[in-house]
Amino acid sequence: MSNIKRAFGNGKAFIAFITCGDPDLETTMEAVKEMEKAGADLVELGIPFSDPTAEGPVIQGANLRALNAGTTTDRIFGMVKEIRKEVTIPMVFMTYANVVFSYGAEKFMKTCSDIGMDGLILPDLPFEEKGEFLDICHKYDIDLISLIAPTSENRIAMIASQAEGFIYVVSSLGVTGTRSEITTDLSSIVTAIRENTDLPCAIGFGISTPEQAKKMADVSDGAIVGSAIIKILEKYGKDAPKHVGEYVKSMKDAIRQL
Repeated sequence: MSNIKRAFGNGKAFIAFITCGDPDLETTMEAVKEMEKAGADLVELGIPFSDPTAEGPVIQGANLRALNAGTTTDRIFGMVKEIRKEVTIPMVFMTYANVVFSYGAEKFMKTCSDIGMDGLILPDLPFEEKGEFLDICHKYDIDLISLIAPTSENRIAMIASQAEGFIYVVSSLGVTGTRSEITTDLSSIVTAIRENTDLPCAIGFGISTPEQAKKMADVSDGAIVGSAIIKILEKYGKDAPKHVGEYVKSMKDAIRQL
């Protein structure tokens, strides 16, 4: 079994996103530990990039703060190696294709495997071009996570049937960021996915409240939250981990009711 599938083994999954190095890597490390303690089932670690095209202003700001603090891919790898001495839940990287290309895809995937990462999400990698990374991911037992968006429409079956790890369902058009309301017909997207794969699918983009998390987990296998966590880090800085843990617990408690 893919280690990622274990995140969905105990009911609905809560998946937390954090940008590495915002405000520094020590805070990132403590926040991840607090998220696991609070019930997060999987953590997405964002590797900062200078042009994060899928991100709204909140996560763009986190990328900028992390880069200005001197965060590099190598330093993030070192942090994950330390985290893995305590944290056992599945973890995946979310970044952009250029980060992997510039580092060297083979070296990147091998290091991911060596430090205990389970998967990789590249939001700017079109499904039709994933072959550039897929064989290397498989060589090092890294799941390349597919995204399905409201615009995927007649491509849902094709993407779902070839997916691995879990499927990231994008809730809304546009970039990441909290939304007061999510109006996409997500149940029909999830139905189409489930007709083509038995992989779990989780919904992200725009989820910030326990009510929204519960609603999204109700129609899928889990909820993904990023911008709301980044806002806590922006507000509290080095003191954020405790507050992040409290927030994650409130979100996990909401979806546990399903």
